[in-house]
Amino acid sequence: MKQAKLIVIYPTPTDLKEFEKRYAEEHVPMAVEKLAGKTKFVASLITGAAGGAAAPYHRIAEVYFPSAADLVACLNSAGGQETAQHAVAISTGGAPLFLTAEVETFDF
Repeated sequence: MKQAKLIVIYPTPTDLKEFEKRYAEEHVPMAVEKLAGKTKFVASLITGAAGGAAAPYHRIAEVYFPSAADLVACLNSAGGQETAQHAVAISTGGAPLFLTAEVETFDF
């Protein structure tokens, strides 16, 4: 059984300072507490794009689960729904993009 992950991509916010405050003080603690079944949470701050272009996104969050069934169960739970709604509420640059993926890991 392959691991699965939820990917949340946030567009560049209209108010960067306010977004970062709410993300750190509200959203991350909510995700840690309420996303049942997760095995890892990775929050990335986008610092640039290839070729020096302005990046169209500000943050990418990745939440890992043991399986796709565990991810779906989390998304359908009250905590998953509340956390997703909060992600939309704080994303002032437009709606975040929610993706699901199977995870393949290659060790070198």
